[in-house]
Amino acid sequence: MKKNVFLAAGLLFSVSAQAQILDIIKSTVKNQTGVDLSNPKTATTKWPTTTQQTPTKNNSSVNLGSLTSTQISSGLKEALNLGVTEGVKKLGVTDGFLKNEAVKILMPEKLRVIDTKLRAFGLGSLADQGVKLLNRAAEDAVTESAPIFTKAITSMSITDAKNILLGGDNAATNYLQTKTQSQLFTAFQPKVKASLGKVGADKVWTNLISKYNTLTGQAVSTDLNEYVTNETINGVFKMVAEKESGIRNNSVMRTSSILQKVFGAQDGK
Repeated sequence: MKKNVFLAAGLLFSVSAQAQILDIIKSTVKNQTGVDLSNPKTATTKWPTTTQQTPTKNNSSVNLGSLTSTQISSGLKEALNLGVTEGVKKLGVTDGFLKNEAVKILMPEKLRVIDTKLRAFGLGSLADQGVKLLNRAAEDAVTESAPIFTKAITSMSITDAKNILLGGDNAATNYLQTKTQSQLFTAFQPKVKASLGKVGADKVWTNLISKYNTLTGQAVSTDLNEYVTNETINGVFKMVAEKESGIRNNSVMRTSSILQKVFGAQDGK
């Protein structure tokens, strides 16, 4: 009799322990997955999220102190003016374009076949002279470009000064180019035309193209004035971009209080 009682008690204990274990399992599964093993029909599955949020750069978190949009605009314009002044000074000398690989004016793309053909006929020196005079015309004309650029910078409205300040190394230069390229071209083109005539580039190129047409039986032409005007303007912009990058990244190049204040504020971007 006692033996049977002990067996029954042991069995009850075993069933109770299993029930407790089962309850623990159910509770764990529900917490981890959302599945209710006691009521599987109404269970909902919680799938782990796999989408990662890519952090984005937020310039609004950069502390610009008490800088106003007007101050930022003034600092940006001063940097641009410095770039123009120094760039024009470097470019407006003999070999300023020709010996500077960053801005050197090459044979117009549609006329480069001329270069190849002339050299094949032993007239490489004529091709070299043509390229040289394109650069001489740019070196002559660029000396008159500073007032045109300065006027464009002064009249330019910078509506997004903060983002330009916190932008890339050439953000202000790119903004200037976008806003003023067409008006610069219109104002500068007559000066380039005069310089092409002054250095004799127009006559040399007329002769050069004529020889090519005679030798090959093909007719080519291009608007050298338009080409050199665009290349000269782009050369100045490259010099301005170089100066802007220097001011942004080297505090020694911030030679005025407004440059120090404005570009010092962007150092922590």
